[in-house]
Amino acid sequence: MSAGKGKIYLVGLGTGNRLDLTPRAVKALEESDSIAGYHKYIEYIEDITRNKSVIASGMKKEIDRCKAAVEEALKGKVVSVVSSGDAGVYGMGGLVLEIISAENLDLDVEFIPGITAATAAAARVGAPFMLDFAVISLSDLLQDWDVILKRLEAAASADFAVALYNPKSMKRVTQIEDAAAIFRKYRPGTTPVAICTSVGREDEKIVISDLDNFLNEEINMFSIVLIGNSTSVTDKGWIITPRGYRV
Repeated sequence: MSAGKGKIYLVGLGTGNRLDLTPRAVKALEESDSIAGYHKYIEYIEDITRNKSVIASGMKKEIDRCKAAVEEALKGKVVSVVSSGDAGVYGMGGLVLEIISAENLDLDVEFIPGITAATAAAARVGAPFMLDFAVISLSDLLQDWDVILKRLEAAASADFAVALYNPKSMKRVTQIEDAAAIFRKYRPGTTPVAICTSVGREDEKIVISDLDNFLNEEINMFSIVLIGNSTSVTDKGWIITPRGYRV
């Protein structure tokens, strides 16, 4: 590949469990000269990164990481920028495209889809998303909280089942309480809620509760909170959102 015309793969790693890493993702990683990503995610694929250039850093260094990956691609390298889940869902895919667009660069880019946290969590508890659903992040680091509140209100009032990303951290403890209060306005307290933590990893923890009681459970930044719609039920340990089939 000639200098100045490199390629960037935007790779979704899925849950972090190697069984959830797609063959297409493995192929892209193996083809890459360099791999860039959050250092914890790089650890998931240590065996693949051997003998490759690695651009790894911590939280809040996303822009620097992505710019460094773009610079490597501009040298004619094949570079994989990795994200957990899917690179286009709260991942680095959009940021890389923004950098390329802002600098009007000529680079080949390919997205490699990954299993998202929302769908991985849903699969562990049944079929909460058999009908329309929404995905909302409660992190206000890059988004005004007032905007997030409007989205929560809209999703709750429209009776979407919902996956809440980034529900709680050491510093952010009230956002999930505000979200719960909004949903309780529109659906019964018996509405099924699942707290799915570290899905697919050794310390995975799955708890099925309900809208009135789920705040009593442990929730952290490794959790995804799934809230059913007004028709969702629990049965035999599964959450089911009926789609309308007559059975």
